[in-house]
Amino acid sequence: MKTFYHPIQKTHDPKHFLSSGALQPNPEQPGRVDMLLDAVNALGLAVEEPADRGLAPMAAIHTSEYIRFLQTIYARWQHIPGASAEVIPNIHPNRNAASYPKSAVGHAGYHQADTACPISAETWDAAYWSAQSALGAADHVLGGVLSGAGAAYALARPPGHHAYADMAGGFCFLNNSAIAAERALAAGRRPAILDVDVHHGNGTQGIFYARGDVLTVSLHAHPERFYPFFWGYEQERGEGPGEGANLNLPLARGTGDDGFLEALDAAKARIGAFAADILVVALGLDAFEGDPFQGLAVTTPGFGRIAASIAELGLPTILVQEGGYLCPELGDNLRSFLSGFGEAHRAR
Repeated sequence: MKTFYHPIQKTHDPKHFLSSGALQPNPEQPGRVDMLLDAVNALGLAVEEPADRGLAPMAAIHTSEYIRFLQTIYARWQHIPGASAEVIPNIHPNRNAASYPKSAVGHAGYHQADTACPISAETWDAAYWSAQSALGAADHVLGGVLSGAGAAYALARPPGHHAYADMAGGFCFLNNSAIAAERALAAGRRPAILDVDVHHGNGTQGIFYARGDVLTVSLHAHPERFYPFFWGYEQERGEGPGEGANLNLPLARGTGDDGFLEALDAAKARIGAFAADILVVALGLDAFEGDPFQGLAVTTPGFGRIAASIAELGLPTILVQEGGYLCPELGDNLRSFLSGFGEAHRAR
């Protein structure tokens, strides 16, 4: 299994975010890259820098207004007297009837869903190359459908599944998993996205909610008392052409390996019924029992069991890194997942 990663992704170094109104150190740190790369290297997997496939694959998912915002907002923010060092919104519109302002403060509020996606000078380049890593993995798998390259791993950092078509949120700026799925769709495949992060993939759901050509499935801690709070409930099934093409499987806080695997069986059944012929896995390792967010209680061996179960689908698979935050076992969890997936895939 080949890994795709570009070192520019590590330059994004957010300092703070607001949690329950308090300023806290941002947990989405560059050190995550070191631990994940150590895991990849320990498995002997080849690491390749992605080629630059340009902006068009991102523009297929994200609006031009939003892309321009990400490219320019940091420089504009510096002209505001007394502004914070990083772009953090302090106002959010009612999007049901919102006009588009001209001010940088207004644009930050319009395009940033929360205070957990601070933007610095390096954010755009890091997010751009994170998306390129997802595209590299997607193209590798798409090119190998006939030649046998059944899976690839994108070390995509910053992550992406909370990013909507025109809005950042939850440490995410460009929706890497959605971009990979759209790439597969454009190549004539029928993709499903399976999100196994501790947080609901609300941005991914929002992007495809009214579409029936991409199935979105998310297993996550129940949002009634957990981020993102407003999305990720069972009744959210899609709308219009997308009705029935969205499946949420929220789990009780503290759910461990067996409960997660039981829900995964339901996810796999829906993926089979959709007749997906390629899979994008939004791989969150923050479902771990020792992750700082403490939402679920998957063990390190449990990640291997989850991966082996996913591999049983027998689909070409693009693994896109989402969450999983700094704890001593982060690299062990990735090793467990990739090993479990590889062993099950080879056994088929």
